[in-house]
Amino acid sequence: MGDLTLFILRLVFLAVLWVFVFIVVFALRSDLFGQRVRRLPATASAPFPTEPARPAATPRQNAVVASRLVITGGAKEGLQIDLPEEFLSIGRSSDSGLVIRDDYTSTNHARLLRTEKGWVLEDLDSTNGTLLDGSRVSSPTQVPLNTPITIGTTTFELRR
Repeated sequence: MGDLTLFILRLVFLAVLWVFVFIVVFALRSDLFGQRVRRLPATASAPFPTEPARPAATPRQNAVVASRLVITGGAKEGLQIDLPEEFLSIGRSSDSGLVIRDDYTSTNHARLLRTEKGWVLEDLDSTNGTLLDGSRVSSPTQVPLNTPITIGTTTFELRR
């Protein structure tokens, strides 16, 4: 094998090694600091805005709206949280309204939005997905009362 061939192989190996190091550093950085949240442009035809809408001043009298979230399975089983007026963010981030610390939860995993008809569950492009009554949520979905929602190893329900 010629000296030139050996030199080129060494350079290629070194380049591949550096690419691997950058991939590892990027993965560590995104795990430690989280990924940047992508904002989608708001359009008139979008069924749900990217920013949570303000709730109506008075909810309809006939609508049964959940007022608390109860964790039914996982590390925080039995915990009850009063739901906020507009939305609840869920994920590993300390900025989330419901912080779930496990290996299967993304930094910004999902969001619950309050609408006139009740609560809507939206998955925020999480790695492992969000399950509503055993089915993966791929688009914003209405959440009935007492229906199990699973994120990572944690299961919870919306209750009155």
